[in-house]
Amino acid sequence: MSVTLRRKPNSDGSISLYLDVYHNKKRHKEYLNDCKLYKATNAVDRKHNKETLELAENIAIKRAQELVSQGYDVLASFKSNVDFLDYFETYIKKYTKKDKRNMEGARNRFKDFMKKEGIKSLTMKQLTENIVHKYAEYLSDTSEGEGASSYFKRFKKMIKQAVREKVILSNPAADVSIKRDDSIVKDVLTIEEIKILAGTQITNTEIRNAFLFCCFTGLSWIDVKELKWKHINLRNLLLTKVRAKTDTETVVNLNSTALSMLPDAGEPQDLVFTLPSNAGALKSLKNWVNKAELGKHITWHCARHSFATNLIYYKTDVTIVAKLLGHSTLKYTQRYAHIAEELKRNAVNSLPQI
Repeated sequence: MSVTLRRKPNSDGSISLYLDVYHNKKRHKEYLNDCKLYKATNAVDRKHNKETLELAENIAIKRAQELVSQGYDVLASFKSNVDFLDYFETYIKKYTKKDKRNMEGARNRFKDFMKKEGIKSLTMKQLTENIVHKYAEYLSDTSEGEGASSYFKRFKKMIKQAVREKVILSNPAADVSIKRDDSIVKDVLTIEEIKILAGTQITNTEIRNAFLFCCFTGLSWIDVKELKWKHINLRNLLLTKVRAKTDTETVVNLNSTALSMLPDAGEPQDLVFTLPSNAGALKSLKNWVNKAELGKHITWHCARHSFATNLIYYKTDVTIVAKLLGHSTLKYTQRYAHIAEELKRNAVNSLPQI
């Protein structure tokens, strides 16, 4: 194995620098596009050439260290000292899978976690199992439903890649896990409760209409926030949109209630609803629900849960509900069938005794 810095004269009189790399019985060139020497006619050019040559020589040394470290359980120091968030960012830029948005969410949550913990900077080698444990706990405390396990799954995927690239030797997340929450969702709104909520005053009517629209279409927060008029066919009364979370297309028939929540139609690229940040919307929703005195902890995602549960409650086939929600299997849709049955039992049990 060898890495040799070589020069190549150019027609304009300059000299390009490249690495002549011999590794695993194969030879190839790696050009240093930002490293070029010029004909030294003055002190400025001579200074530039000296600094460029020193930089190229250092790159050659580090490239050799990298190739050596690949064959042994040792770290190249210049890799392990890379900023953790910088590495995470670079990993995401190269990431091409459909769950890229979830990967970005995991990074954003880690940024929030660092801020909460007062961690101003973190290199790859400073990422310990203790920090990973705290991050997992932070996700569990701040995420709902399957969010915590979903973000942590992507986080661990990135760490595994860092191990493969020998940026870190051992995986600090290997023995840390977040159990996926597949428990029955209890925070849903019945049709009667939705009527009560709709009749309760709220300052921001955009939030009111968007949330009720989700209750009758099954859209999630991110999908209704990104909803544009091009997604709505008023002639055929259809909503067609690719879900941000799964990248699958969902087609929903718009009933009269959903249509009544829509403002006047705009241009195809215009947003249907003008909504604040997620935090701002949740704050308004919480106040609205409390004012309605429903006695439930309702988040925006509960609108989607309510849509599915009420469909099944009123005897819609579970396979149709799965299609409306954009589920690829019936596994998660079946949870709403259990909730609907529980609502029916509660309704019967609420009848007065004689």
